[in-house]
Amino acid sequence: MSALKSVSENLIAPHIANLPPSGIRRFFDLVNSMDDVISLGVGEPDFTTPWTIRESGIYSLERGHTSYTSNLGTPALRREICNYVARDYNCHYDPQKECIVTIGVSEALDIALRMLISPGDEVIYTEPCYVSYPAEITMAHGVPVPVTTRVENAFAVEPEDIARAITPRTKAILLNFPCNPTGAVMPPDKLRAVAELAQKHDLAVLTDEIYSELNYDGDHLSIASLPGMKERTIFLHGFSKAFAMTGWRVGYACAPAPMISAMMKIHQYAIMCAPTVAQEAALEALRNGGNAMQEMRESYRARRDFFVAELNRIGLDCLMPHGAFYAFPSVAKTGMSATEFAEELLKAEHVAVVPGEAFGPGGKGFVRCCYATSADELREALRRMERFLKNR
Repeated sequence: MSALKSVSENLIAPHIANLPPSGIRRFFDLVNSMDDVISLGVGEPDFTTPWTIRESGIYSLERGHTSYTSNLGTPALRREICNYVARDYNCHYDPQKECIVTIGVSEALDIALRMLISPGDEVIYTEPCYVSYPAEITMAHGVPVPVTTRVENAFAVEPEDIARAITPRTKAILLNFPCNPTGAVMPPDKLRAVAELAQKHDLAVLTDEIYSELNYDGDHLSIASLPGMKERTIFLHGFSKAFAMTGWRVGYACAPAPMISAMMKIHQYAIMCAPTVAQEAALEALRNGGNAMQEMRESYRARRDFFVAELNRIGLDCLMPHGAFYAFPSVAKTGMSATEFAEELLKAEHVAVVPGEAFGPGGKGFVRCCYATSADELREALRRMERFLKNR
């Protein structure tokens, strides 16, 4: 058996064999082995997909819409996506040539990176970040280059830090604001400075705006809408967060026609098309899901205000996040590392939070808490966390 294992291990490509496992998955293996756990760890809305959207999916099945669609996605959905992006983001795209429907934003990012990167190209991204970013860059044979965001800057990336990270091998900058895990947003002046850097150095920009509807304290500005940026930007978005459609797995990318054409080749050979039922449900979300989305956003805002105030009251310093549905409190005062804090809290009080290190070294000393759970569970989690801190 050992010989067989050695042979199989030797057949795995080194850039895959050397990928670290997800820190989130490892932690939730421990969570799943326990009972009575209040989870503040899963980055998922606690709302069910609104009924009209579900009904649209059901009706699609009843009408027998079970065949392939265009590789790019249904024309109706692409038209509605481009209308939505033009209206809400001031970014204008041709639905016939500049939009592709994907299996969630994860696939959109994957095919965008594979479209852009040649082996050895560097991609700058901000950290702490969604766990997939450095892995997806690596799997596309690129070199991940993290730029750390800091609590003293409210976790917004400083353009000067990006400028220092640019080398002759830099191909692209990857942004995610509002940010998972910090809830940070980018001030417009800093976003414009990043856009100027991209143009000065002829870089592509990938902007993951999956949390953009969940912006609580001001209007969202997309870097794709800034002068001179459309021709070098890939706008990535989807339906999971704002419309509570995580399991439907529908995302999209908007970009200049040559980029979409190249991304379509990868999508065509690997995926074929997003599920027809999910595409028709997504169409209903864009047409008639706005009121439900706004109600969910206001619920998240109320939970955010309560939860962050209580974290600070019990002794965990936490900035007020301006977007997404995550709080990112510091555990420095406890004297424990974030991993120690998360594991001890889980064992002692059955409350699950995610160590900040799971989102890269920039998350050291912090934990991510998702407040997209019921108010009753948030109150009980806070009660248990306060007891845990008092018993230290």
